[in-house]
Amino acid sequence: MLDQALADKLAALALGHVTREYPNKLDHVLAGPDDVGDPRGLHPVFYGSFDWHSCVHGYWLLARLRRLFPGLTTGPAIKALFDSHLTPARIAGERDYLTRPTARGFERPYGWGWLLALAAELNRADDADGRRWAAALTPLAQDFADRFKAFLPLATYPVRAGTHGNTAFALTLALDYADQVGDAALANLCRDRAKAWHGGDRDAQAWEPSQDDFLSPTLMVAELMRHALPPGDYAHWLSSFLPRLADAEPATLFQPATPSDRTDGKIAHLDGLNLSRAWCWRAIAPALPDRARERAEAAADAHLAASLPHVAGDYMGEHWLATFALLALTGHA
Repeated sequence: MLDQALADKLAALALGHVTREYPNKLDHVLAGPDDVGDPRGLHPVFYGSFDWHSCVHGYWLLARLRRLFPGLTTGPAIKALFDSHLTPARIAGERDYLTRPTARGFERPYGWGWLLALAAELNRADDADGRRWAAALTPLAQDFADRFKAFLPLATYPVRAGTHGNTAFALTLALDYADQVGDAALANLCRDRAKAWHGGDRDAQAWEPSQDDFLSPTLMVAELMRHALPPGDYAHWLSSFLPRLADAEPATLFQPATPSDRTDGKIAHLDGLNLSRAWCWRAIAPALPDRARERAEAAADAHLAASLPHVAGDYMGEHWLATFALLALTGHA
């Protein structure tokens, strides 16, 4: 379903907001009056897109589309943006922010995962520009990899929310990065945490969606474990975790959510839920037996159809939904 015309439309959406500084929702803790700052001053690269993490995954979208479609009409604009923003000096400014004593929990874990996803995507580039941008981002990516390594041993419990705190989502992105760049220590730690948190999960009841979910707590665990377990072990685990998929149960996972007001930033999350469910359904479907696989593929199509037409229209969704559409259309890796 993803062709160059649609890719250009998605890229144009991201280009329209990654350098749009306002409105802006900072994740910024003030230790005193001198800590007040504006988005561009605090974050020399990722100051747009309403919030830091949305800006990061806007760059991920642009990097991915540039790699998949070298002939994009928006290609020169993407190159100009990356040349001006993904520089050692600007990246150093982002790193400086992390040294603040109050920044220990900055963007944990959602933004951490997305920064590593961007680094993984840039590391997949096979041209000189892509390699240069990847090299510039590497020190910041290492900072966040180190944060995962420090945090995960302290994370006794997973976070099963359908929003930014979801640990399964963050670990899925972190695992892809670790495997891509050869960080065996991070990969092993992520897999160990995933198995400790979810290896014994059985017969998920799927109490979802909540009103402002943009991730499925249930399907996100299934997608994380697909990366954490060998294929044979995963198929066995999945048959215990979601044993009634052939009967379209739990039913709520098969029914797209309906946002009642797409101008409300939290309610607009539900379009993201539909798109991220579509991604997860497509990802886990090959591990399912025939009837369950058909159900999963049909659910992916239904969720994508429900929200793909709504990635643009109001800035509350427009500053981030194209990324989740691209997840649904291509997967994260």
